[in-house]
Amino acid sequence: MDVAVGGTFDPVHDGHRRLFERALELGDVTVGLTSDEFAPKTRHTDRQIRPFEARAEILENELEELADEYAREFEIRPLEKPTGIATEPQFDYLVVSPETRDGGERINEIRVERGYDPLEVVAVPHVLAADGDLISSTRIIEGEIDEHGTVLSEDSDCP
Repeated sequence: MDVAVGGTFDPVHDGHRRLFERALELGDVTVGLTSDEFAPKTRHTDRQIRPFEARAEILENELEELADEYAREFEIRPLEKPTGIATEPQFDYLVVSPETRDGGERINEIRVERGYDPLEVVAVPHVLAADGDLISSTRIIEGEIDEHGTVLSEDSDCP
């Protein structure tokens, strides 16, 4: 089975790792990594994002060990638009986070218009930080939490 997953992944955190693990459980994975031009358009907040090549290298290091555990192959490709690589005919699954599930529905509409079978869209639940809020790259960049959800901020309500 061929699985698509996409994102900016900067920095990579345990929520991303859960997406990758679920994708690798299902089959060989192609990761659509947002291009330098597209990445800023996907952000809810204005923040610095590392260049594509730096993010791709970090992602490759993350995925190598996971892919070996599942005896799967993976590939990282540039993602230039929201519907990205998943509209291509070879994919069977699309692994998404809950907030990107609607994008999966749009991808399936495009696939059907092109005469392809729809993908099975697999939504992976969010991973929560120790304070009960979502682990997110923005929270990590802002110094609230680390990549595993450990609270770093002194003004947190978490013990």
